[in-house]
Amino acid sequence: MEKTKIGFIGAGNMARALIGGLISSGVPARNIFSHDPDASRLQNLSRDIGISAADSNQAVLDNCDVVVLAVKPQAMRTVISGLRLEQTVPLFLSIAAGLRTTALCQWFGREVPLVRAMPNTPALVRAGATGLFANPAVSEGQRETAETIMRAIGITLWLDDELQLDAVTAVSGSGPAYFFYLMEAMERAGKELGLDAEAARLLTVQTAFGAAKLALEVEEEPKVLRERVTSPGGTTEQAITHLDQHHAGDTLVAAIKAARDRSEQLAEQLEQSS
Repeated sequence: MEKTKIGFIGAGNMARALIGGLISSGVPARNIFSHDPDASRLQNLSRDIGISAADSNQAVLDNCDVVVLAVKPQAMRTVISGLRLEQTVPLFLSIAAGLRTTALCQWFGREVPLVRAMPNTPALVRAGATGLFANPAVSEGQRETAETIMRAIGITLWLDDELQLDAVTAVSGSGPAYFFYLMEAMERAGKELGLDAEAARLLTVQTAFGAAKLALEVEEEPKVLRERVTSPGGTTEQAITHLDQHHAGDTLVAAIKAARDRSEQLAEQLEQSS
């Protein structure tokens, strides 16, 4: 990766997170290029991190082995249509939600090596989870390159079926919001039980962090870890029983399925409207 030239079309928060992660993992800043229509944002990124600010999207394409498409889904067709492809094309890595590889290649006018990535917002602190799907034009070496790039901001998981990216969107893409929702409720409960706001927040956030860290570092499944905390007749059992009586688990599963359904709907709408 030290010699691979990586370009970013778009310089928003996720692109900035990826660039920061790549530089921290050893990619020289001089090998990273970016262009963004917001000149001030591009200049700030170049000044703060030291990457090369390209004067056009085409310049990014012409200079790089990998081009990360980091623009809003609604703008993607316009961006792709403005690119001039040569005989040899780079690997394209799209982090735009909802746009399938068939639509993207159709806008390119030909099949290109293309990997779709679905990261989530913890990528901003390099603790993200990203689902990946590669079209048939992607070589094994390019798969490794795409994985290396996305691992700069967290873990990666390859999928064999592109439609599974809608499930990834529902579970991990939207997932941080589910945990924040639970944390909001825990903080509110703590304050209603007499804790001050700072104490309620600190206890909630550290507990969430500790539970996630424990789940990552041990072999047991969350069900087993939950049962270990739930002593018969104790306080935790009382809370879990209350949640079960109100079908909290079933409600959460239904909510995630609803998110998956919406992801599928949005993908269809984006392709039809673009």
